[in-house]
Amino acid sequence: MSLLLKSVEPARGPRWVVDAFRLFKRRPLPFALMFMAFLFAAVIASLVPVLGGVLQMMLLPLLSLGFMVASQSALLDGPVSPRQFIEPLQGDAKRRQSLLILCVGYGVCAALILLLCDAVSDNALQRLQALMARGDSTQAEMQALFNEPGVAMATLLGVGLGTALSVPYWHAPALVHWGGQGVAQALFSSALAVWRSKGALLAYMATWVALVLGVGVGSALVFGLLGMSQLASLVSVPAGLFLSTVFYISLLFTFNDSFGGASSVSAAANEPQ
Repeated sequence: MSLLLKSVEPARGPRWVVDAFRLFKRRPLPFALMFMAFLFAAVIASLVPVLGGVLQMMLLPLLSLGFMVASQSALLDGPVSPRQFIEPLQGDAKRRQSLLILCVGYGVCAALILLLCDAVSDNALQRLQALMARGDSTQAEMQALFNEPGVAMATLLGVGLGTALSVPYWHAPALVHWGGQGVAQALFSSALAVWRSKGALLAYMATWVALVLGVGVGSALVFGLLGMSQLASLVSVPAGLFLSTVFYISLLFTFNDSFGGASSVSAAANEPQ
C-alpha cells in the first residue's frame, strides 16, 4: 500500500462512520464473529494471574489492526475472518517484532494509567469492580461511589491520559503492517497524521458520542413509555456490541483518508451489492 500523509477536511469525520455502517452491511455476521472472538480472547487473557489486565490491554493494537485488515479485505470483496487478527504477525520478522513492541508498550502504558487513576480515586476502580461483581449492588451504593471526591479527578485524568496515548497509537499498527515503518517512526507518523486531521477526528468522535447517547437515551425513553424500563439495560448490551464492531470497522477509513487511497476506498464502500 502506497502511503502519503494527507490533511483531511472536518466533513470527512462523520462520513467515516457512515462508510463503516455500509461496510458492516456487506459482512454483518463475519464482522460480528470477529468481535466476539476478540472478546473471548480478552476473557482468556484476563484469567492469567497478576498480568491479566496488562495482557488484555496488549491485545488492543492487534484488535484495531485485525479489523482494519478485515475491512480492507471486505472492500475488495475478500473474506472476513478472526484469523485476520493474527495475519499481521505472520509476515516478515521485522514487522512482527515492531507490532509486538507496540502491543507491549501500549499494554504497559494503559496499565500505568489505570493504576494512577485508581490511586487518585482512592482505589475506587477496584471497589467499583467489586460492586459490579456482586451482582446485587444498589443504585445508592453505585451513586455513593461515583460521588467520592477523587472519582471525578480520576475520570478526567483517565480521559486525558487515555486520549494522549491513543494519538501515537491510532495509526501506528497499520503503519507498521502496511507501511513497513519501525516503532518510533510509526508512532511519530501517527501523531502527525492525527494532528493534521484533528478537525475530522473531532467530528468523527462527536458523531460516535452522539450515536451512543442517542441509542442509550432513545431505548430508555421507549421502554420507559412502554412501562418496561428494566428491558432497556438488556437492549444496551447487544447495541453496545454492534456499535463497537462498527467503530473498529471505521478505523480503516480514518487510515486510508490520512495516508492516501481515500477516493478508491470511498467508491468501493458505496458500490451497490
